[in-house]
Amino acid sequence: MEPLTVIINNPSQNPTDFDRNANIDVIRGLAVLGILFINIYFFGNAISGYASHESNPLHDILVELFSNFFIEGRFISLFSMLFGVGLAIQFDRLSAQNRDAYQLVKSRLKWLVIFGVIHAIFIWSGDVLFTYALSGFVALCYLKLDHNKLLKKSLLFIAAPVLLLTLMSLLSPEEKFIRGSALFEEESLIWFGSYAEQLTMQLTIFATMLFVIPLTLMWLSAGLMLLGIALYRKGIFEHGFNKNQLIQLAVATVLLSVFDSLLTLSTDPILNTLSGVAVIVSAIPMALIYIHILVKICQNRSTVLAPLQKVGQLSLSLYILQSICGVLVFRYFAPTLVNTLDRPGYMLIALGFSIFQIILASVYLKYFKQGPLEMLWRKLAKSKPTPTQDKGVVQ
Repeated sequence: MEPLTVIINNPSQNPTDFDRNANIDVIRGLAVLGILFINIYFFGNAISGYASHESNPLHDILVELFSNFFIEGRFISLFSMLFGVGLAIQFDRLSAQNRDAYQLVKSRLKWLVIFGVIHAIFIWSGDVLFTYALSGFVALCYLKLDHNKLLKKSLLFIAAPVLLLTLMSLLSPEEKFIRGSALFEEESLIWFGSYAEQLTMQLTIFATMLFVIPLTLMWLSAGLMLLGIALYRKGIFEHGFNKNQLIQLAVATVLLSVFDSLLTLSTDPILNTLSGVAVIVSAIPMALIYIHILVKICQNRSTVLAPLQKVGQLSLSLYILQSICGVLVFRYFAPTLVNTLDRPGYMLIALGFSIFQIILASVYLKYFKQGPLEMLWRKLAKSKPTPTQDKGVVQ
């Protein structure tokens, strides 16, 4: 979902407790900024997102193709992997302190469920927190598997929902969303109406997702989390990939992204709908390339790409801020933008707000050690140390 947009600040990384991992912060910073470039289409219309022209202009096609290669799905995949890394780091650290790691991590995930429900119903239905919390419970059961078993579980969890979504796309292709169409006007009445109408629709969407998430997105995210854990334990987040691995990832990215782009440009409704599945697969190797590039540049140095690291430290707060500002702008302050903006216009707004977030994060962290929501989450989930009882973890 690209509107399933995400993000999580690594729940284990509290600056008052230990030194931060600069590589992970900078990757998370890129992810929280990058995900906005897709979510921005859905703030005005949380169901269908961007309304295409009857005949798409060249600039729209070029931006969409660029997105297929470098943006769509890439950053949500990064977030899922990083969330898995956060679970592993947190679990290992709590276990080393002779605390009940399993119960303490579960407590944080339970509060994340609540954050996700509030976000999805009252702010923006493209929430990812709820999905991540459920997926985190799944991933938590497999933290002690060895590398090969983690990879096998990861591939299984990713493949199953991809196959199911492929079947759903073949059986029920989506109607193309065209601005000015009857569907466009019908949805506009909802999203540009009263807050009560929007709230009702967001509650309806969330209720629907309660059935969809356990069948598809929960397992997909859990699979990516397990992949992140496996890569972390192999040192990829410290050293990156070797040359042969990087070449393989690049080839996979190009081939899969070309395939996705051909489906996107197709006029056949079934093929066009299948592009939403293809992007899930094509996103993974590109996300891994982003990890490699940032790891090689940053090399775990707190002074390198520092502004991006600061964004990563505030990722939960900034993610929610994106939703609040996006909904206010596209539904209340300037609702006509949905009728007039083309894809390049959306990208410029996302770029401008990304610069604002970089500045905001740098200024905020001069005065505070944690973001407001990161701090709240930590306090709510805080518990007294207890003897380690790793119940529920698959050995």
